[in-house]
Amino acid sequence: MNFRTLILIISLIFSLLLAGMNYYYERHLPTFAFIAIISFVLSFSLLNYVFQKFVYERIKAVYKLIHNLKLGKELKDALGDHKSDDPIGDAEKEVRDWAKQKTIEINQLKAQEKFRKEFLSNISHEFKTPLFAIQGYIETLQDGMIEDNPEMAVSFLNKAARNLDRLSYLIHDLDEIAKLESGQVIVSKEKFDIQTLVRETIDYLEDKALENNISLKFLPKNNHPILVKADRKKIQQVLVNLIDNSIKYGTKGGKTQISTIPLIDQILIEITDNGQGIEEKNLSRVFERFFRTDKSRSRDIGGSGLGLAIVKHIIEAHQQNVHVRSTEGIGTTFSFTLEKA
Repeated sequence: MNFRTLILIISLIFSLLLAGMNYYYERHLPTFAFIAIISFVLSFSLLNYVFQKFVYERIKAVYKLIHNLKLGKELKDALGDHKSDDPIGDAEKEVRDWAKQKTIEINQLKAQEKFRKEFLSNISHEFKTPLFAIQGYIETLQDGMIEDNPEMAVSFLNKAARNLDRLSYLIHDLDEIAKLESGQVIVSKEKFDIQTLVRETIDYLEDKALENNISLKFLPKNNHPILVKADRKKIQQVLVNLIDNSIKYGTKGGKTQISTIPLIDQILIEITDNGQGIEEKNLSRVFERFFRTDKSRSRDIGGSGLGLAIVKHIIEAHQQNVHVRSTEGIGTTFSFTLEKA
């Protein structure tokens, strides 16, 4: 039964009821027929208008929407490039992708919070150790050691000075790594001879190497200049940190060798020692801030614990790579690349 047939039946029933009521009271057939016709025409017209205006159009719109969602044809034409064969499935996928992204962000925030706590714990410990040592030496001196034992007093003052140096290194390196990580330090590239820079760095650290009974040797591929394009001052800092690290952790009577190896588009610089080496499980962490394989010995020999982290940031700022390989009890090799000029 369609829409108009329904209205026709309703109008016919209404007109017959109205005409029948009139015939019941007047018993006049022509009047009955006239009222029936007039009421049928009026009721049909009125009901048709009302249903068309307020009911049918709305039902038609809902039906069309359901039809489009089911068949997709008219909906595809309306959406153009955004059409989809499965809009509900696409919506479900978007929700899942959103949930996955939020999970990744939450995990990143958790990792950052863990790193922050570890960093604060490490830096607190690094500061407390020399500060407490200095405090102890000063309090002992204040108690009268200067008069009672001048030689011991001088020794305590020297130890306090070394701890002050350690604090100074720590503050300087913290400032340096903060600038490197925030991108505040600009890498000013220039052409220079890397072999000349290596020799200058060895001369600078020669006295410290002698104090630790470590031999420094430069093994160039040849005696010709090897030009690289990098920030000379920062690359010297990298060399100082790596060679100084090999001296501190080297074996008494051992040696540290520095070599430069030309590659196709790069220069490979290697710093090799025959020191105590690093356990394989720790190799992936040596460039982390404050990471120490031997904490007790590391704090005895000083340093900030940030040297290798600074090396990594400087080399990566040059879009180059730094690596470490080591065998426990045999030695360690740090290597990094620089762009050829």
